[in-house]
Amino acid sequence: MGVMEQQVASRTPLVALLGNPNCGKTALFNRLTGARQKVANYAGVTIERKEGSFISPAGRAFRVLDLPGAYSLNAQTPDEVITRDVVGGLRAGEQTPDAILCVVNATNLRLNLRLVLELRRLGLPMVLALNMVDVAKKRGIAIDTAKLSQELGMPVVETVAVQAGGEQALLAALDAMPFDGPVTPNPLSAIDEVPVEQTQREVRRILGLSVSEANDKGNFTEQIDHVVLHPVAGPAILAVLMFLVFQAVFTWAAAPMDMIDASVAALGQTVGGWMSEGPLRSLLVDGVIAGAGSVLVFLPQILILFFFILILEDCGYLPRAAFLLDRLMGSVGLSGRAFIPLLSSFACAIPGVMAARTIQNPRDRLTTIMIAPLMTCSARLPVYALLIAAFIPDREVAGFLNLQGLVLFVLYFAGIVSAMAVAWFLKRRSSYTQQPLMMELPSYHWPHLGTLAIGLWERAKIFLMRVGTVILTMMVLLWFLSSFPGAPDNAVHPPIYYSVAGMLGRALAVVLEPIGFGWEIAIALIPGMAAREVAVAALGTVYALAGGDEVGDTLAPMIAQSWSLATGLSLLAWYVYAPQCLATLATVRRETGSRRYAFIMAGYMFALAYAASFITYRVALALGG
Repeated sequence: MGVMEQQVASRTPLVALLGNPNCGKTALFNRLTGARQKVANYAGVTIERKEGSFISPAGRAFRVLDLPGAYSLNAQTPDEVITRDVVGGLRAGEQTPDAILCVVNATNLRLNLRLVLELRRLGLPMVLALNMVDVAKKRGIAIDTAKLSQELGMPVVETVAVQAGGEQALLAALDAMPFDGPVTPNPLSAIDEVPVEQTQREVRRILGLSVSEANDKGNFTEQIDHVVLHPVAGPAILAVLMFLVFQAVFTWAAAPMDMIDASVAALGQTVGGWMSEGPLRSLLVDGVIAGAGSVLVFLPQILILFFFILILEDCGYLPRAAFLLDRLMGSVGLSGRAFIPLLSSFACAIPGVMAARTIQNPRDRLTTIMIAPLMTCSARLPVYALLIAAFIPDREVAGFLNLQGLVLFVLYFAGIVSAMAVAWFLKRRSSYTQQPLMMELPSYHWPHLGTLAIGLWERAKIFLMRVGTVILTMMVLLWFLSSFPGAPDNAVHPPIYYSVAGMLGRALAVVLEPIGFGWEIAIALIPGMAAREVAVAALGTVYALAGGDEVGDTLAPMIAQSWSLATGLSLLAWYVYAPQCLATLATVRRETGSRRYAFIMAGYMFALAYAASFITYRVALALGG
């Protein structure tokens, strides 16, 4: 930040935005700041720091810091520690806020007001935003904002963060605040001096004076929960939902995948036709287009998977899934709170590992981190899709189930079962007492199309950036290693066999031969350590350089002709377990503060991968595969 920017920032009031999880805080942050956001990490940790800015209707400039969600300033999780230290002026390198904007869920003030009363004891200027007031009114909850403001001693305004204009009352309240200069908060000991029981009594007193509720027992959310949380119907509904998602990943994605595949093939042929034979033509056609194109084709499947995950998250179903699985997960040594980090790991293990910081118990947190990479992340999906398309016939089973989708479901299920088995093993190795699960179940609501579109765009952008940076870089490097020094005059193998990559592949093949991997697969596994999906691009480059009809031939038929069924199944088993992602191991080191756990994770996952591939390969050979 330049000198002029620092001077402007110092004159602009900093408003700390905080509240309980599921209160709509982030939606209000997006409503206020729009695209004027800067995302980074807090110094020394991997917790995301989001700051934005906006100009009020009165022309005043504000900076807004979106703090991690917290239930209390008596911090129990790393996220809550960050929030407590920032508002208390104790976080090194962070400016003490000039004011606090506390967002509460108007339908659940009994839970939310504890944090409000704790923040009030810090003595900083405050505004209380009653969010989701539209939902509260529909449920017969009447809130006397004037009385609530009088009892709390701060401005109280109504907001609807998901509606345009739902922030206008809040903007007026911020414009009315004086902001005379820096304010020093009271010591955090002011919070600890008041017992929690006294705070809860004060919450009940204030609610009795300012809130009245109609008989809400028959509301929409409870009617659905009678079915969704039923001890028998609930788990069955969850299983069916997950099964349908994986079926859709294959059936819905077929048409757009074919279009992308044909476009990539046409591009390769066009570029190849424009250029004369030589290293540059080989680099562009065999390296860049064949490599990046073989991964890009799986974008529709990834977007379909995230489409369903985002819908289930936005409508309020995911916390209920955690509730349903709490007893099952407790039997293997996990809390139901681990469900959200583990589900996040289906997108990518890195946010899953980072999300484990919301788990209060240190042992549960560490166990969740250690098993998160066993969840089938989206980077595995291109590998699975390639091998399934090559070796599993595209036909129906039982008249309505797609066999390829069924195999994909089994692979995902194998990762889940394996994670539970590892958690059970860790539980047996240490003393463990299951703790009760306490979490808020938000009201059901229709998913917001804008939020869904932004989420899908972010996932597509991340995937395309990986294709354009990490994957493209690795493919150019692999092309170079696979093209030089070149084949001798009396060569009997393709040129790649005599290259540097071919030499490395043949050396590794000695170790990998017992599980059915040849030198071509060994070559692909090396760059695949940067990111799992790179292996698909690497195979595309290897086979293009090994004599395939460039990118005109699709990769799946090539490997179906070159490999045995046993080898294909063995590689599927390998990718269920192998830690083919250095970024995940680096994140584990940062989150645990120790290299030890990163090495333990890599060791046990490689051991599981080799064992599973060995068993799969030998059994498949014995059955004639």
